[in-house]
Amino acid sequence: MRWGFNVDLGAGEIRLEPGTTKNDEGRAFPISVLPGLAEVLTEQKRRPEANEKSTRRIIPWVFHRQGHRIKDFRGAWDKAIEAAGIPRKIPHDFRRTAVRNLERAGVPRAIAMKLVGHKTESICRRYAIVAKQDLVDGLKRLADYRAELETKPEDREVSNIMDVRK
Repeated sequence: MRWGFNVDLGAGEIRLEPGTTKNDEGRAFPISVLPGLAEVLTEQKRRPEANEKSTRRIIPWVFHRQGHRIKDFRGAWDKAIEAAGIPRKIPHDFRRTAVRNLERAGVPRAIAMKLVGHKTESICRRYAIVAKQDLVDGLKRLADYRAELETKPEDREVSNIMDVRK
């Protein structure tokens, strides 16, 4: 990924070019609404500035080793996972997490699919794993809804009519 081409802090977006993504389609990911991500990327851009001045060489890569493009990050990824002491994860696991979090946040599925690059709803549904807590939260919402109906007499009559029709 290159500054200005893939990561444009001024425009507040990350651009993935066609042919570089899992589904081969390009897309833009707006980061200006995610201050934490924008902050991390801004700091990442500042890091090589001293090196650029001393070597008189521009480092275009967002992620690099001493100014050289990283072609394969898997070894560094594995070391980082081990150093952090967390269970084995692959970067693709975060795509699944993103889909689940977008669903839980109530983001319409079409928008979630565009953000993560899913072409079909069936793929998106495969990624939207339902956890036990999701079931608990769903039933709590139902209980809250029913409790609210009990406190509003005008809605109770409609509710009772609906119950009779069942």
